[in-house]
Amino acid sequence: MDSSATILSLETPSWSDYELLDSGEGAKYERFGPYNLVRPEVQAMWRRSLPAAEWQRAHAVFRPSGEESGGHWDLKRQLAPKWEMSYRVDQRAGAETGLRSGALRFWAMTTPGRHLGVFPEAASHWDFLAKAIIESRRPARVLNLFGYTGLASLAAAAAGAEVTHVDASRKSVTWARQNQELSGLADRPVRWIVDDALKFVKREGRRGARYDGVLIEPPKFGRGPQGEVWEVYKSLPDLLRSCTDLLSPDPMFAILTVYAVKASSVHLGQLMAEMMQAFHGRLESGELVTRERSAGRLLSQAVFARWCSTTPTT
Repeated sequence: MDSSATILSLETPSWSDYELLDSGEGAKYERFGPYNLVRPEVQAMWRRSLPAAEWQRAHAVFRPSGEESGGHWDLKRQLAPKWEMSYRVDQRAGAETGLRSGALRFWAMTTPGRHLGVFPEAASHWDFLAKAIIESRRPARVLNLFGYTGLASLAAAAAGAEVTHVDASRKSVTWARQNQELSGLADRPVRWIVDDALKFVKREGRRGARYDGVLIEPPKFGRGPQGEVWEVYKSLPDLLRSCTDLLSPDPMFAILTVYAVKASSVHLGQLMAEMMQAFHGRLESGELVTRERSAGRLLSQAVFARWCSTTPTT
């Protein structure tokens, strides 16, 4: 395939339960369901648009520690231990998913790592993979590595895929299973696996397993259940090569998203081109962005590369 990629900035306008209210001066001010929260954002170097009094209405502010992702939440108002949110997966393909409520439903909550159980900017990938599965009109097996709380896995399952979800955190997998119940997808075929991603992929390769779609969203650094060390610059190339061995003869899609690393979408696009060089399809790379409600500025949240054989419209 051609190694050049179409460069995109992907927004997700379909949210009703999430908004980027404002950003600037090293922070972002967001609404997650009924709560307004402030989190650090070093890339937001500009001035804030909303007055200080509006920012002071936040229910909680995350205070980072000296550790890369550590810190604590400074609660200004009372928050529920967890609260329900939803996202309506784009169905412009004209086919129904198995979502009984018409939307993915999931639990959000504050965590010590500043995250809340959802990366809202990633929803454009959920739309993308759901359309790819629906438009293929054939059975699909999907592998989701570093699957976190399972929203991409559930979007794929709702669209009709058989999904294998892998994450090193037992807590995250338990959370994902709760989201499956909340979305009314308990009857869908999802394998929930607590394992080191690279070890799992190599083991699946030896077993001869094959998948029609692969999602990879690795951390910068992490540890597997048995203390396995993950370092994205060292470990990712080996993982992608191993994932190539798991692809079916006619794959539907592959998606790679990376946060908090010094890598450009150009570099990810070249990695994805190498991974998918044996197949004919379309390669895209770029940034996942969120548009402020206040001033309309775009805040880049992650870089990505993705390949699709049918290239559903985004």
